[in-house]
Amino acid sequence: MQYQPLPRLDIVSDDTANIRNYLLPFCRLKPGDIWYDPEGRHLVACGDAVDTAFIRKLFPDSPAELAIQDPPYNLAVFAKRSVSEFIHWCRKWVYNSFDILSDNAAFYVWLGADQNNHFQPLPQFMAMMAETPFKSRSFITMRNQRGYGTQKNWMAVRQELLYYEKGKPPFTVQYTDIPKILRGYYRMVRGKRTENIERSLAPTIRPGNVWVDVQQVFYRMEENVNGCYAQKPLKAIERIIQASSAEGATVTDFFAHAGTTLIACERTGRKCVTFDIDPLFAEITIRRLEQYRATGKAGWQRSNPFEKELRNYHGYILEQSA
Repeated sequence: MQYQPLPRLDIVSDDTANIRNYLLPFCRLKPGDIWYDPEGRHLVACGDAVDTAFIRKLFPDSPAELAIQDPPYNLAVFAKRSVSEFIHWCRKWVYNSFDILSDNAAFYVWLGADQNNHFQPLPQFMAMMAETPFKSRSFITMRNQRGYGTQKNWMAVRQELLYYEKGKPPFTVQYTDIPKILRGYYRMVRGKRTENIERSLAPTIRPGNVWVDVQQVFYRMEENVNGCYAQKPLKAIERIIQASSAEGATVTDFFAHAGTTLIACERTGRKCVTFDIDPLFAEITIRRLEQYRATGKAGWQRSNPFEKELRNYHGYILEQSA
């Protein structure tokens, strides 16, 4: 079997510039373009999250009921910008999100914390959000099974997810795969002392604000999309969607990247309006949906979205694996 890895495509460097330039002509969208799902369910575009006029064009008839945003964390893409510049940029797309959300909508943001540099940009982002019309609801941590190894600090095995509300959006209780095995949480019910296991018909526990049951995406998983760094697990995005939107609702994602929000919407019966400033990620998002519909596979476990095109690329090496 041939393993066809792609470099990290969101960083333009000497190592990635040639392959990016080779792949760009195969992208269907240029900045400002919109791809309409032939089945009439979704919309994918190429554009800037801070371009208000462009974003409003994507929502001509009805607003979104849920936004799931996964912006760059100011670690690689914004390495040459100050934290204040990053937060100024964030403020623009946060208000653009507020503008196209319904009166009662949920707003989730994945954001990193650099523990070697005062945990930025997380605290600065949270302070900025306190000045917006959004209301804070929860600070969720998703545990990574694979962390950043270190011998001189605690290993970093977490990703932060901030949950906000606009108005009073719906929320549907979800359950994990973790069985209820712990005894305790006693309470008197009609004169009888009961345990938590007795008081609920569900055989598994509800997720709290620390998620330990979601597998971090890595190259051996079917949903892996080669070339996409910090890809979020489908299970995590589907949990958000099912908790904070109704079937048939419109969900938006301003940073499509690997197209995970789109696939999660396809699998849960929602409409997705998503876009990315990079034509490569907009194309990957479209191709991921097409692959899922054609094969039922959510990613490219041992290949990549541009497998056919790269067969003719002279600088691309196929790695052999058993």
